[in-house]
Amino acid sequence: MSDLPELTTATLWGIINDEISDDTAHQLVWHCLGYRLDPASGQWDTSEVASEWQQEYPEPPKFIESRPATVKLTRSIPAEHKQLLKEELGFKGYTVDELVPRKTRRATIANWLLSYMKLHEISA
Repeated sequence: MSDLPELTTATLWGIINDEISDDTAHQLVWHCLGYRLDPASGQWDTSEVASEWQQEYPEPPKFIESRPATVKLTRSIPAEHKQLLKEELGFKGYTVDELVPRKTRRATIANWLLSYMKLHEISA
């Protein structure tokens, strides 16, 4: 997955603003969770994936399409990182007419990735 964009604030804004495809947003999270696709076999290697994800999702979930997977992703964000989109990026949220599952799930992905960046000391 070397063709993925770097984890930067620009990438996060691209996810929030729907400028980065759903597939790319998913692949970024999958990569951070430890999922690796073996190109030869087409099978997912989950040896680096935490057991709580491996058990429930032996193949990486499509978060934007799956409410349960997004809920699990949300719950995995440490409490002190729940507001990072607002605190670090100044994201004010979506307007009422924009509050649709697809957009809120993309914001969840961006927030999870920002939390991942903080936990792994990746500078934005």
